[in-house]
Amino acid sequence: MNFHERMRMLGMKRKEEAAAQLDSKPYEGPFQWVETSNSVSRQFQFESDGLLSMKVLDDSRPVVHRVVDSFLNKFFPSGYPYSVHEGYLTYTQFRAMQHFTSATLSVLSTQSLLSAAGLRPTPAQATVVSWILKDGMQHVGKIICSNLGARMDSEPKRWRIIADVLYDLGTGLEVLSPLCPQLFLEMAGIGNFAKGMAVVAARATRLPIYSSFAKEGNLSDLFAKGEAISTLFNVLGIGVGIQLASTVCSSMQGRLVAGPLLSVMHVYCVVKEMRAVPVNTLNPQRTAMIVEDFLKTGKVASPADLRYHEDLLFPGRVLADAGNVKVGRPLRDVLRPSKLYKWKEILPDEKFVLSQGEKWVDMVLEQDATGADALKGWLVAAYSVRMGNSSPDLRPEIVQEAYEKVNQVFTSFLEELHNRGWHTDRFLDGTGVRFSW
Repeated sequence: MNFHERMRMLGMKRKEEAAAQLDSKPYEGPFQWVETSNSVSRQFQFESDGLLSMKVLDDSRPVVHRVVDSFLNKFFPSGYPYSVHEGYLTYTQFRAMQHFTSATLSVLSTQSLLSAAGLRPTPAQATVVSWILKDGMQHVGKIICSNLGARMDSEPKRWRIIADVLYDLGTGLEVLSPLCPQLFLEMAGIGNFAKGMAVVAARATRLPIYSSFAKEGNLSDLFAKGEAISTLFNVLGIGVGIQLASTVCSSMQGRLVAGPLLSVMHVYCVVKEMRAVPVNTLNPQRTAMIVEDFLKTGKVASPADLRYHEDLLFPGRVLADAGNVKVGRPLRDVLRPSKLYKWKEILPDEKFVLSQGEKWVDMVLEQDATGADALKGWLVAAYSVRMGNSSPDLRPEIVQEAYEKVNQVFTSFLEELHNRGWHTDRFLDGTGVRFSW
């Protein structure tokens, strides 16, 4: 080993020793600091276990601002409004009013039920029995609604509205029961049956609605804060219901006036609430609207762009500018075996089948088809209709030409869909009618 190599190794050894001494020496830098923002001074400190703690040193904000901030921390997800998608505040406002009117109406309906049964209930008794009746009918509703889950996934906003309409119908029967005391058992049974179905439908659609607002993987936080707001306004509504039952609505005439008003407010709030929800999964209606908008403007609409244009009551209509496509019919009703084999010869690698009907184009998906497959099939149908002078034309040469046009734009189209916030991994047709080879 020559002189230069020995010197180089000696220098490396000294560096290692210095680094070891630096690592073993405790860090003496600052472990705490103070930050001031919006008239609030906060002290941050690293504890011995490495966790960060925070203590408010001075808060010179007005009392109103502090109360608002405390309310937001308890009833809105962390990081609001940046942690949720647009429309969450509107959704929350009408959700709160919806629960308030629903709880108030529930107390009045139970008071009517007990009156029809020949009792003279106090408002407190009406409150207790309302909970017993509601919980008891949930089991029946679960059995009836068990086979509707796929439809609720596809159209959560529509089924949420249906749930509240069912709830109000059941409540209406209960309010009217004192007018027909001889039919008390029938009216109470049907009313609570409808309310039980409504409870199940409302709970089943809750998760997809909350998922539409989750922005930073904060679904649990969003769910917890949303339920906190619901509970708060349910309690307030029960309190107002007790007051009404003791005063204005102590008579049947009062309940007949207050009941319809509360019901109208309830349904109005849930419709406005659902309008604000930007559902980002693909179902037949939203897929048709995306394709229609893309063919007209060359751009991809976001979930927030489409939410106010969705048909919440009758979502099954076909759109002429999106190819007149209809999804949900069984393959046996759409194609004969000979036509099916011809179709697979034209597009052997695709997971959709199109069939020309008199008024629309039927599309049937394979069992493992995704939202991207449904979108491609929809675009092929739409281009075929355009090439056939606005009427369905699925001749092999037309389909092949339309398919080539779709392939030219589909990659960029799909990428823009993801950028706009759409989930294309699943297609929620709501019927479950698919086929496999």
